[in-house]
Amino acid sequence: MILSPFEWTIAKRYMLPGRGEAVIALVASISIGVVMLSVAMLVIVMSVMNGFRAELLERITGLNGHAIVQPYGGRMEDWEEILAQVRATPGVTRASPLIDQPLLATFNGRAEAVLVRGNLPEDIERLRPNVLMGNLDTLQPDLRNVAIGSRLALNIGARLGDTITIINPQGRSTPMGTMPRQIGYTITAIFEVGVYDFDERFVVMPLPAAQTLLMMGNSVGMIEVTTENADRVEDIMAPLAESLSGRAVVTNWQSLNSSLFEALQVERVAMAFALGIIVLVAAFNILSSLVMLVRSKTRDIAIMRTMGATRKSLLKIFVTTGSVIGALGTFAGLALGFIVLIFRQPIVTGIEFIMGVTLWDPEVRFLTELPARVNPVEIIAIAGMAMGLSFLATLYPAYRAANTDPVEVLRYE
Repeated sequence: MILSPFEWTIAKRYMLPGRGEAVIALVASISIGVVMLSVAMLVIVMSVMNGFRAELLERITGLNGHAIVQPYGGRMEDWEEILAQVRATPGVTRASPLIDQPLLATFNGRAEAVLVRGNLPEDIERLRPNVLMGNLDTLQPDLRNVAIGSRLALNIGARLGDTITIINPQGRSTPMGTMPRQIGYTITAIFEVGVYDFDERFVVMPLPAAQTLLMMGNSVGMIEVTTENADRVEDIMAPLAESLSGRAVVTNWQSLNSSLFEALQVERVAMAFALGIIVLVAAFNILSSLVMLVRSKTRDIAIMRTMGATRKSLLKIFVTTGSVIGALGTFAGLALGFIVLIFRQPIVTGIEFIMGVTLWDPEVRFLTELPARVNPVEIIAIAGMAMGLSFLATLYPAYRAANTDPVEVLRYE
């Protein structure tokens, strides 16, 4: 829509009401503010929801893979054969044997339920970016060294170099009955992956050490699988699940965490719907401000009509006025949303300090920090929706202005 110099001049004049039109200026300012806040809230909430899902998925699959192959009975004796079959499956990028066993750890009279993980060296290496203290190179099959999560270390009061005792209730039989197997391990690394449950429970050791602790011989507990596309894991693993039917069960991350990710999806859609209504309210504010503007400028409109202004010109003037208000609010909202996302963690910390409450509890939220991930497609959709609704809100007032009858208006002046 191209405006002539006359139309643009009048539109600019109406965008900046004079002193006698303070109410119109106030309503227009409120309209810009409501659009800005609604767009900012949509950007912030959708980005945080995207970030939460992406971070949770990345960290869960980073430690547990996209799928696991578990044998019936809990022990996989022929794991080398199954491992070769898994690695030969199209779409599988990595597969490793794994032991994942819940046990009990004690230190200085404190006891905690732990999840002992026996990994190959290349899988242990993936933890290196998350190590807070110590060295993963010390985790050798012939040494009784382990790496533990930061929350677990805090809960039992253990530090680097301390020795914790891991208890396996399935011990050896003696004349006095079955005695739990207790082995001391030195903490040589402390890590933090950012998922509260993992940091509170995990004890990582080499696979042979875990086999010795659990008296499993050469068997493993499961095979961890990573695929080229986490969202297509079910299709990729379907042929393998069929070939292993009766010997092992293939479970993917979607099944293991279905309730969590489904709840996230429902919450995401509900929040988008609720915040979308706020954008609609902002569009109604623009409509009301333009209706007030048209009513206050009825005489001016009539004079412009008698001087030769066409209905099309008046239509373009008021559509432009309302659309600019919507565009200003939209771009201000995008800027505000991005600023809040950049400083989101300090903002959360500041609110917690001022209010004296915990807004982001890792025990509830799984992640230790508030995540965010901006989706450019969603940002464009949010901006398009805000500007589209703003444009639609201008049509009725503009139509009213364009159809003003100058004869009827000036007759009573």
